[in-house]
Amino acid sequence: MSTSLLPLLLSLLSLLSLSPPSHSLAPSSSPCTAPDHSSTLQVFHVSSPCSPFKPPPQQQPTSWQDSILQIQSQDQDRLQYLSSLAATGKKTVVPIASGRQILQSATYVVRAKIGTPAQTFLMAVDTSNDAAWVPCSGCVGCPSSTLFSSDKSTSYKPLGCNDAQCKQVPNPTCTATACSFNMTYGGSTVAADLSQDTITLATDAVPGYTFGCIQKATGNSVPPQGLLGLGRGPLSLLSQTQSLYQSTFSYCLPSFKSANFSGSLRLGPKGQPIRIKYTQLLRNPRRSSLYYVNMIGVRVGRKIVDIPPSALAFNPTTGAGTIFDSGTVFSRLVQPVYTAIRDEFRRRVAPKNLPVSSLGGFDTCYNVAIVPPTITLMFTGMNVTLPADNFLIHSTAGSTTCLAMAASPSDGVNSVLNVIANMQQQNHRVLFDVPNSRLGVSRETCT
Repeated sequence: MSTSLLPLLLSLLSLLSLSPPSHSLAPSSSPCTAPDHSSTLQVFHVSSPCSPFKPPPQQQPTSWQDSILQIQSQDQDRLQYLSSLAATGKKTVVPIASGRQILQSATYVVRAKIGTPAQTFLMAVDTSNDAAWVPCSGCVGCPSSTLFSSDKSTSYKPLGCNDAQCKQVPNPTCTATACSFNMTYGGSTVAADLSQDTITLATDAVPGYTFGCIQKATGNSVPPQGLLGLGRGPLSLLSQTQSLYQSTFSYCLPSFKSANFSGSLRLGPKGQPIRIKYTQLLRNPRRSSLYYVNMIGVRVGRKIVDIPPSALAFNPTTGAGTIFDSGTVFSRLVQPVYTAIRDEFRRRVAPKNLPVSSLGGFDTCYNVAIVPPTITLMFTGMNVTLPADNFLIHSTAGSTTCLAMAASPSDGVNSVLNVIANMQQQNHRVLFDVPNSRLGVSRETCT
């Protein structure tokens, strides 16, 4: 994770009009230390009181405007990464080291335990990656003091070049003891040994889990305690735990306004909501990890806005279509989609030509109080109506309000992908049911 992004995410709490809780939880009741139960893990925002990834006050942004601009810049990098995945013509083999990766905004983390006896990590979760890796003892340049000590785990096993998994990583190199590989990750480069060990998620122990044990890292883009990918590739969590979780999971991402910032990641079909609306998952064979859905329209207030069908159409060859992504903060929509939403939003908010200002990539901001219309995302078989908290951001003083969506860049492949981001997903239960090829969404207070 970029060291510069952490203070920005902290500032995001302020720009959403947050104030710290006025009380401290007793240790026995703290969500930070409460155990995970069954197959459900707590999900923490990186800026929550439970996260160790907080910078000193002097490194925090000086203004709300600076925070927005820099977060938008990181989101732009994320979008370019997702677009490059969507459009690649190469056969997908290894998510664990998939070329150019940008995940500098690892917004949510979960506790995972690796080894015997268990060593605990706060690993970034990402639905658009299959990577699984942790920084290991002796790592040169790793950004965290929390390192996995493989020599202290009785269940650890290095994988060699004759193991099948070694064929699933790009550019593997052989040493006397391990299959090693290099990968780029945002502005970082990483060298890792392909390894296996027991990973424990909540109360579920998964023996022989394959992951990358990082030996060397350069740059500052690596999530400090590792990454847990929730994509659909061969080395992903879903693929490696198929018999246990039947390739099914859901999450409820906590709002930035939540006092304790704790949501949940529920693994497996057990305990998933019964009353939930679904839409079909679409598969892009060029990048099977991404969770594509068929968005068919958008309603602002009671009006379905005029969007050309081509702006929403799924096309595996070009990467066009709509995905749900947990790593992007603000939704990015292709130009015709965003323009239609924005224009109708402005019309309903300001029929008397209320002045509109801009802030970086946000071009619909108001300096007075507004009464916003609802925004409904329409998918095949499912509509998701967003409350204002899911699409408006407010300055700390409440003097500025912005529509927290933006147009995708107009250059090349980046112009074809719609990304439904984590702010728009907050306080919803999002269910990924891969065997039945469907994604469900229902309203839920996540904390």
